[in-house]
Amino acid sequence: MPPRTVVIGVDSSTQSTKAAFVDSGTGRLLSVGRAPHVVTGEAGARESDPEMWWRAMCDAIAAGLKESGVAASAVTGIAVAGQQHGLVVLGPGGRPLRPAMLWNDTRSAPQATALTAALGGAAAWTARTGSVPVAAITASKWQWLRENEPKNAAATVAVRLPHDFLTERLAGAAVTDPGDASGTGWYSTAIGAYDPGLLELLGLDASLLPEVAQTGATRIGSLTAEAAEALGLPASIAVAAGTGDNMSAAVGLGLGGAGLLDHPVLSLGTSGTVFAASRTRPASTALSGFAATDGTYLPLACTLNCTLAVDKIAALLGLDREDAAPGGEAVLLPYLDGERTPDLPTAAGLLTGLRHDTTPQQLLGAAYEGAVVTVLRALDELLRACGLDPADPETAVRPLRLIGGGARGRAWVETVRRLSGRPVIVPGSGELVALGAAALAAATATGDDPVAIATGWDTGKEVQLPVMQRDSATWERVGSVLDRAMTPLLGGA
Repeated sequence: MPPRTVVIGVDSSTQSTKAAFVDSGTGRLLSVGRAPHVVTGEAGARESDPEMWWRAMCDAIAAGLKESGVAASAVTGIAVAGQQHGLVVLGPGGRPLRPAMLWNDTRSAPQATALTAALGGAAAWTARTGSVPVAAITASKWQWLRENEPKNAAATVAVRLPHDFLTERLAGAAVTDPGDASGTGWYSTAIGAYDPGLLELLGLDASLLPEVAQTGATRIGSLTAEAAEALGLPASIAVAAGTGDNMSAAVGLGLGGAGLLDHPVLSLGTSGTVFAASRTRPASTALSGFAATDGTYLPLACTLNCTLAVDKIAALLGLDREDAAPGGEAVLLPYLDGERTPDLPTAAGLLTGLRHDTTPQQLLGAAYEGAVVTVLRALDELLRACGLDPADPETAVRPLRLIGGGARGRAWVETVRRLSGRPVIVPGSGELVALGAAALAAATATGDDPVAIATGWDTGKEVQLPVMQRDSATWERVGSVLDRAMTPLLGGA
């Protein structure tokens, strides 16, 4: 029997790093090492020190290696999946000039609006990049830096995304992948490359950017001697190009050219996202038209306010997060950090419909409902982008895969079931981003298709929950309030 080989999939998210040690033959999860991140900022700012990400990855890998009980010599590959959109600017020696601006930093909303107008409007951006600038994307943040910190912008010798920064530290090569690159705002999904016209608009020299690999499973080298020593791993380990967290989750779910296409996924984490792998290049101004990491596309919509926002409401009410009841007449839009979809970057939370008999449990339930209706409305737009009619009975019964931390919470799952009226599938593995990164690492070592690898792995039995009758009254009540909140953007009074 050949010796067991192991790959490492790294999930470097907003709040923490997870390093999954996976048997490359069976997909069995041997261990998961963890280390926390620190996010700072107020008044729209959200920042982290990229060096902290590196230290957290080293700590998580050390913990996972110890827990797994495998020899370091058994590890054959590693790939990093990271939070999307963050702006990392490096000076001489590859060290950060300032803390990274994270995806949920909303300070660059004015720059996003100005960039949209400068190119001729939302449709022009969608035609080239697949996405319209919002505060989240890297291009808006780079423009903010140019306008607000011109000395840092002028001193920048390299611009990286979070996963690029970590991958370069591992292999010594400045390489990204089409998936994460497509969230920058300067990569064109129409031509499959950086867009020279957009780089000129942004005053960004292409020499500052990493090379774009063919896929996230492309081998870009091996661990440098310095990285191998820091991680306690052999320098011979293959390093994959890696990708963004959403693209990696799609691989972990078996979505893509070698797997399922046009099957919707709802991720409940710090943000709430809906996405699907598709062969159709998205052309909706309401979505992010990303590339997937395997050559297909990944239309996606993201809401800023999901589990953290609802947990904050629970804390304000002195309740456990599971101590929720249907909201009744109360409607609570928990837009505590502004919002991305819909594009309301300066919004605050909104509560209406309060009565004498409204209970704290109902208020918490209303927060769940506000967050879920927001993301499910985005799901309808996603389905249309995949060429599906959300109202068609065949589309309505297409299962919704539920992932992320919220997928392990009863209140989240039941609220999604009640408001979607869809079959809900909860995958067996709870570490899909790290699992997808591990599949990229395995593909780098073997040359096989990463989606096919993930599909063939035994990662736990998925659970399909029965359909619940859709709560149309709550859907319409929350939707009506949301429409009123959007009225100024739509040209109303």
